[in-house]
Amino acid sequence: MSDIVKVKNALISVSDKNGLTEFAQELSLLGIQIYSTGGTRSHLENQGLQVHDVSEYTGFPEVMDGRVKTLHPKIFAGILYRHDHDDDIQTLKKHEIHGFELVIVNLYPFEKTIAQEHVTQEEAIEQIDIGGPSLVRASAKNHAFTSIITRPDQYPSMLEELRHKGGTSLETRTKLAQEAFTITADYDRAISNYFCKTEKGPEPDFPDDLQLSFKRNATLRYGENPHQRAALYEDEKDSRSSLVHARQVNGKELSYNNFLDLEGALNLVRCFNQPCVSVIKHNNPCGAAVSETLSDAAEKALAGDPLSAFGSILALNQTVDAATAEILVRPGQFIEAIVAPGFSTDAHQLLTTKPKWKNNVRLLEIDNIEQADVHHQYRQISGGMLVQDSDVLEATPEEWEVVTDTKPQPNVQAELLFSWKIVRHVKSNAIAICRNHALMGAGAGQMSRVDSVEIAIKKAAERAQGAVLASDAFFPFPDSIEAASQAGICAIIQPGGSRRDKEVIEACNQQGISMIFTGRRHFRH
Repeated sequence: MSDIVKVKNALISVSDKNGLTEFAQELSLLGIQIYSTGGTRSHLENQGLQVHDVSEYTGFPEVMDGRVKTLHPKIFAGILYRHDHDDDIQTLKKHEIHGFELVIVNLYPFEKTIAQEHVTQEEAIEQIDIGGPSLVRASAKNHAFTSIITRPDQYPSMLEELRHKGGTSLETRTKLAQEAFTITADYDRAISNYFCKTEKGPEPDFPDDLQLSFKRNATLRYGENPHQRAALYEDEKDSRSSLVHARQVNGKELSYNNFLDLEGALNLVRCFNQPCVSVIKHNNPCGAAVSETLSDAAEKALAGDPLSAFGSILALNQTVDAATAEILVRPGQFIEAIVAPGFSTDAHQLLTTKPKWKNNVRLLEIDNIEQADVHHQYRQISGGMLVQDSDVLEATPEEWEVVTDTKPQPNVQAELLFSWKIVRHVKSNAIAICRNHALMGAGAGQMSRVDSVEIAIKKAAERAQGAVLASDAFFPFPDSIEAASQAGICAIIQPGGSRRDKEVIEACNQQGISMIFTGRRHFRH
């Protein structure tokens, strides 16, 4: 037995009328009777279409300024009746009810309304749809026999199926029902979130009930490891510039790990206004630099840790030009992916033709690269979710305190500021050794801060002479100060706050090292 349901009657009630006229005209040509309400009916009639007025059909007028239009048994019985139940069919005949095999509904623009400045609560409440979600849910519930259209972009495929099959398949109706329930869930979630914010004030808050909604953007090749499945989901309500909406202009499909590293690389270069390049490996910077030109910044960044930079991810905060591309394609280097605001024609040509990895490198263009980070960060744990404010706190040098006898010179202060911006992007325990506005060595993710210091010094080697050192949290003991002094470090920046701060400061004074306390830490677990 065929699962095709022939469409005789369609009910249309929409706020978004894009493409509606053409769609309704095609329905009429297919012999489908159209029933509609208020503004939608007037719109279609003005386009010369014959439309049945829902009020005339139900025998009950629209009331309360249109708040009640479709909430009537003759509408919902026509949507919900089961075609294979004799009792349902007899009920329709007894009460002269028409069946609606196709329902086209989209909801009042609640989110668009509340996004406007100075919108009142009264205005927001009037954009809470009642009849629309009810029609959508009823149609989706009865998807065994009823098709529900909730978006204009579904019109073309619906028309194609109606033309070629004379009706709709169960597969189509099921898919439409799933999309419909997602829309009503998102709609209710937006209303709930609005009232939570209204009750607790305009600032972003942690709601009593956390409701998140994301749509699958892509299925990835695999996760962190080949045996793990993975997918990319997007927040359709977040229109800000992001990796999810970046334009890939070359290379293989992006992997799960690529996305993580690209996000880390982007977050680093977004901290700087001058030309900046970050080199990321395993979600830690192994190179980073700013300079007068992007090409010079790229050269300094790649020189930070050349061994680790092989197979790395790069982010640049300016359009990649030919001079910069020439540095990136030097022999002996391999780059997995590059994200930037754009690539000049010459740079794109170099990156995709000159190096051995030309066909593999992923090139991504992203708009508005300097845009701020998201308000909240989410991390799943067993049985729940951790939520925190994003660490977007700006550096405030005017609030810093020089705690040593030796005061840093202005050029050293500038280096300390650079290193403080870098170390927050290194996983804790985090140490960053910097010189000439470039990362010379990083110690990341160690259980002991002493180990991180030793690793950073080893990476920097002789370049630590005259460099500065940044630590994401306080030094619990003075031993790391002694190691830094032996390596040639001239200044240190750290949050302070240890019970042994006096011992650490005294160690700096003995070694002639200047030290700044920021009063803020930047753990990155």
